[in-house]
Amino acid sequence: MTSQTGDTRTSGTAAVPSVFERTTTTWGRLTMTAGMLVSLAGPAYLLFVAGYWPGLTPILTGFAAVAAVFAVYWILEPVTYYPMLGGAGLYQAFLIGNISNKLLPAAVSAQSVLKLQAGTRRAEVASVAAICGAALMHVVTLALLVGVAGTWLVSALPASITATFDYVLPAVLGPVLVQLLWKQPQWRAAVPALVVAAVMVLLVAPHVPVLTHIGMIPTVLLGVTAAVLLRRRR
Repeated sequence: MTSQTGDTRTSGTAAVPSVFERTTTTWGRLTMTAGMLVSLAGPAYLLFVAGYWPGLTPILTGFAAVAAVFAVYWILEPVTYYPMLGGAGLYQAFLIGNISNKLLPAAVSAQSVLKLQAGTRRAEVASVAAICGAALMHVVTLALLVGVAGTWLVSALPASITATFDYVLPAVLGPVLVQLLWKQPQWRAAVPALVVAAVMVLLVAPHVPVLTHIGMIPTVLLGVTAAVLLRRRR
């Protein structure tokens, strides 16, 4: 006995993916592959054509430093976002970027306004439309406000103001760090991590040149170890 549902076509106990799922999976893989090739085209040109090959060791060191911090998100983010975005929305989100602070809120807001239950086919279609709208608005505002107005504004500013641009990054990251600690005051984890990071950056790294490239790995490991040892035991 065969029944047709909104998500899959079932025959007995076997579920067959719908046309929508097969189509989004096929084109999602193709577009993700194309996006990866395009994003790697620039570095590949610099490395293999322009002759800026730094050696295998710095490349592996940089990869290890990034993986030590973000490798867990390679598994955590797809599993976490899938119930809210669906397969099609997930392909879009990872190709566009800024998932947690732009695309996911847009998708959830659209589903909430339409009173759709997350995980259903209609909710997935709504998330796809919301992601398209968010991406389009981002590109338009970025081109107009940053590309046109921002370029003009920077050129019109005096040198005394542009000299302060070197402090923009710490001025942004500092309040973000304070905000995170204020909302989730896990002091037994935060304080050891900050102390370990300060010691590594200010005391250890200047005297151990090799840590200039791989210092993030021992810093993260030591910070996690200190937080675990000092955690509250119940």
